Amino acid sequence: MKNLLIINGTMGVGKTATCRELQKILPQNVFLDGDWCWDMNPFTVNDETKAMVMDNICYLLSNFIRCSEYKNIIFCWVMHEQWIIDELLSRLDTGNCLVKLFSLTADRKALEDRLIKDVENGKRTQDCIQRSVNRIKMYDCLNTERIDVSRISAKQAAEIILARILK
Repeated sequence: MKNLLIINGTMGVGKTATCRELQKILPQNVFLDGDWCWDMNPFTVNDETKAMVMDNICYLLSNFIRCSEYKNIIFCWVMHEQWIIDELLSRLDTGNCLVKLFSLTADRKALEDRLIKDVENGKRTQDCIQRSVNRIKMYDCLNTERIDVSRISAKQAAEIILARILK
């Protein structure tokens, strides 16, 4: 049985860093960051590009699920509404997978501090701070296991996820 780990959370909460830590501790794994499917210039969000990105993510995840080399598939993306998660899962054959859904959450101060560092390092623009903070509460409504990362490292978050999938 494979593990399909879906790591969710608002911008800047630490999804990618946590997934990179999971890669270090899980055997036979592959990691897909949904943001890679949005890495376009100009960055255009409309019905056509949203559908294309979902198609691409589902295609890649399906191939990873079918490939016998991978026992742990790690996927992260900003999925702030339940319908996004539901749409993704409805398009995957997860019969041979234990699917675990996690939302990384943080309090406002911790999230702002992380995003400010990203802005200072040129990784993000200032306007993303308020957009991300505005989405914090949306993750409380999702059908996922929540992990508050306000005061823990990405490595500690990965260890919590590992413990939860092993039980």
